[in-house]
Amino acid sequence: MKYITILFFFPIVFACNQTDPQLQSMQLQIDSLKNKMNDSYKSGLGEFMVGIQMHHAKLWFAGINNNWKLADFEVQEIHEALDDVKKYITDRPETKKIDMIFAPLDSVTNAIKLQNVALFKTSFTSLTGTCNNCHRATEHEFNVITIPTSPPVTNQEFKPVLQ
Repeated sequence: MKYITILFFFPIVFACNQTDPQLQSMQLQIDSLKNKMNDSYKSGLGEFMVGIQMHHAKLWFAGINNNWKLADFEVQEIHEALDDVKKYITDRPETKKIDMIFAPLDSVTNAIKLQNVALFKTSFTSLTGTCNNCHRATEHEFNVITIPTSPPVTNQEFKPVLQ
């Protein structure tokens, strides 16, 4: 019985060890694609943060000008960028602290929904302070964010469009 079992399984094991040329070709393609992916450009944390900083400034001018549609757009852009940081910048310790920004960002979102400028200003000030708290917590205290004093771009209207 022992010999019959060996004779029965030997062809199966032998067949499993054979490499199919198509499988080899596919593995070479996979390896090539992995190398291309490893060599492709990936945004760093700094690039994401510069984008967030721009949206932060644009958010301020949209909110204080009662342009709630633009403010909502900018706050969603910040959310999206932060989500991307969490998704794509997993190897940096700073990413672990990023969640602290979501509560103040939600407060800004609420002020936008209520279309309340006073609440917006208070929430935005808290958001800005939390950005700086995060920078301190991640040993980037030298990077201080402030409430903007002039629009970040001169080619955009921040007042709502009258229809």
